[in-house]
Amino acid sequence: MYGAQLIEALRRACPPKKSATHVRTAALGCPAGSKSRLDFFGVGGDRMRAAGCETIVDAKDLSVVGITEILSHLPKIYSLFQRLIVEADKRKPDLAIVIDSPAFNWRVAREMKRRGIPTVYYVAPQFWAWRQRRVKLLRKYIDKALVIFPFEEKFYRDRGVDATFVGHPLAELPKPTINREDYAAQFNLDAAKHWITLMPGSRVKEVCMNLPAILEAAAHLGNKYEFILPVAPTLDRSFLQGLINKQARNTGSARRFTLVPESLPALYHSRAGIIASGTATVEAAVMGTPFVMVYRVSPVTYLMGKPRIKVPRFAMVNLIAGEETVPELVQHEFTAANVAAKVREILSDGAARDRMLAGLRRVKTLLRETTTLSSDKSPQHPAERAAQIILELAGCSRQTG
Repeated sequence: MYGAQLIEALRRACPPKKSATHVRTAALGCPAGSKSRLDFFGVGGDRMRAAGCETIVDAKDLSVVGITEILSHLPKIYSLFQRLIVEADKRKPDLAIVIDSPAFNWRVAREMKRRGIPTVYYVAPQFWAWRQRRVKLLRKYIDKALVIFPFEEKFYRDRGVDATFVGHPLAELPKPTINREDYAAQFNLDAAKHWITLMPGSRVKEVCMNLPAILEAAAHLGNKYEFILPVAPTLDRSFLQGLINKQARNTGSARRFTLVPESLPALYHSRAGIIASGTATVEAAVMGTPFVMVYRVSPVTYLMGKPRIKVPRFAMVNLIAGEETVPELVQHEFTAANVAAKVREILSDGAARDRMLAGLRRVKTLLRETTTLSSDKSPQHPAERAAQIILELAGCSRQTG
C-alpha cells in the first residue's frame, strides 16, 4: 500500500519535463528521452503493479518472518537481491527509494550508495525497538529517512540521521463507503449479530503460528458472533481456508469463518478484532475498532529476540499512545482462553470499551500530527509530503500546474 500511494503522489507532484523513476526497494530514474512520465521498477506486489511499477521481484517472495525462518530462505533472498541489483545497473536510476523491509533494504541502500545513487528510506526501519546499533547503517547509506510514527523523528535525528516525520499513510484512510446492510448481503453475514474481525498476519509463517489459537478463541466466544477473516494480499485464500478446515477436523467444530478480500470494511463494521502485531493494528485504530493484539513466533526466535527488544510494549498503538491502550497477548500469554476473555471485556458497552475507543482516537490524532504543510497551508496526505521531499532531493521542483 505505501509504495502504491507514493508512486501516485510522485506522478501528481513531478513536473512533466523532469525525468525520474521510483521503486519500492530500488530506484527512481527515467529512461533516456522520457519527458512526460515517471518510470518505476523494483520490488512490489499487486498494488504496486497496478500503480505502474514494473516488479523485478515480487514482494511475496520476501515475506519471511522470524530469525530461524529467515536462515532457511537466505539463498533464495540473496538470489532475488542480486536480480534487483543487476537490473538497477542496467537501468541506472536517478534515485532509489527503499520502503520498510530493513533486512533486505539496507543492503540495497548500500549498493546504491556504492553507485553514487541518492537513496531515501520511506517507512524507516524500527531500529528503535531492537538492534539500535543498526542506526549506523542509516547514517552511512541513507540520504534521507521519512518516518511515519511521531516519536521516530527525534530518535533518528538524535543519532545523526536526517529524518522527517511525514505522518502515517493509514491515518488518512477514509471510512469505507459500503454500509453494514449491504456488506452483510454481499458476504452472507448476519447483520443482527456482532461481528469480530480476525487478522492473523500477512506472512505464511506467522499465520501458521497465530491463526490456530485465534480460531480456538473464536470457538470460546460462541455462535452469537460472526467471524470475518480478511485475506492479506500476500496470502492465498486457499491457504487460509486450508488452515480453517484443518482446525475444524481436529476439533470437530463446524464454525463458519467468512473470508473477505479487504480488511478496512471488515474492521469498520466489526464490534471488535483479534489482530496480530503489525500494520493491521494501526488499521484497526484508524477504523476505530477495539481489538486485542496477539503474536507468537517460534520458541527459538522468541528466546533469541526477546533480550534485544528495547521498548516496553509490542503493540504499535501502545507505543504511539505511550500507554497500554489495547491488551497485548504475546507468546505464552497468547492462549485461546486469554484472548476470548480479553475480547469479552470490550464487546459490551461500558468503561473498558469506552477507554479503548478514546485511546484509539488519540492514536489516530497523533499519527496525523505534523508541521509539514503544502504551499497553500492546507493539510497534505503523508504520501504527498513524502513525494515533495523526494522530488526536492532529486532536484525536481513541485508541480504547480
